[in-house]
Amino acid sequence: MRTKLMRAPLKYIQAEGSLKEFAAESADLGQRYLFVCSNSGLKGCQEGLEEGFEGTDAYRRYEVFKGISSVGEIERMRAIVREDNIDVVVGVGGGSAIDTAKATAYYEKKPVAIVPTVCATDAPCTGLSVIYNDDHTFNSYLFYPRNPEFVLVDSAIIAKAPTRFLVSGMGDALGTYFEARHCNRNDSPSLENGGITRSAMALCELCYKTLREYGYAAVQSSDLNAVTPALDAIIEANTYLSGVGADNGGLAVAHSVYNGLTVLDELTAMHGECVAYGTLTQLIIEGAPKAEIEEVFNFCHEVGLPVTLAEMGITDATRLMPACEAACAPGESIHNMVGDVTPVQLYNAMITADKLGHKMFD
Repeated sequence: MRTKLMRAPLKYIQAEGSLKEFAAESADLGQRYLFVCSNSGLKGCQEGLEEGFEGTDAYRRYEVFKGISSVGEIERMRAIVREDNIDVVVGVGGGSAIDTAKATAYYEKKPVAIVPTVCATDAPCTGLSVIYNDDHTFNSYLFYPRNPEFVLVDSAIIAKAPTRFLVSGMGDALGTYFEARHCNRNDSPSLENGGITRSAMALCELCYKTLREYGYAAVQSSDLNAVTPALDAIIEANTYLSGVGADNGGLAVAHSVYNGLTVLDELTAMHGECVAYGTLTQLIIEGAPKAEIEEVFNFCHEVGLPVTLAEMGITDATRLMPACEAACAPGESIHNMVGDVTPVQLYNAMITADKLGHKMFD
């Protein structure tokens, strides 16, 4: 049996209007900050961040990154850290800005703080980054010896983001419980390469329960840019429960499906949307009970996650085989499944999920 372990961010803060608290809450990390920002992150957060820094001597450099956590972009940010003698790297934006900041901080041996502006993935709390090639194809996962030092989520900022980002985050979070459940049954490693604790499984189960209970209402609140208890619950599920749960629970088919789909030019779905479809695919591969499969399909349809290939931009199923082969490449998390999964088996499950989606909701 594997040695069990558990990791999480050192500090997590979530509240409406918490952005102005960033300076005080991160002061122990250093006094020279590099903010790695998305365009929207800079526009939406700089004023609130600066309000918190008012009256301090802290140095702040805001740098807009070029849209994806690529090898070249990470190198550019590393040069800035050295050039400006930066103490703290801060990711401000979505998953790619966050992953770029985490990788930069890791290579330069600096602490990292995270200020997400969307809940599209569970990147803020995880001890890893998804790294892409400069042509935007998947490169690798980069694993870190620790999770971010500080994660601050301003619910008001999240509420202003397009609802599709929140829904995509629910898709990413949807895989958390089902992937961890299988890893736990199979004694497969967590993302931290350890055994899965009861605490981790409890977080993963709570993540799925929260999605089911509050997902639909949170979508309505997000459409109105309104912070409500339901929206706050989903923000926590997408960000903390999913992030810490995935880190300590492990991955299986759902995330491999996303990695494979990135080779298809016609793909229009976001990361979490692909993971949701990958979760449906995994349940079919597992031979899950009919009631459970229907429950997950119904949840996806209710909140607006894809249940067919066409909803992800894939209109010709015969184009799937290269994606299935990429999803089954050596090192992919799909190999955590009992008995392993071949590209043909994955293809058959993906087209079966597509047919079920059409049968249930057309």
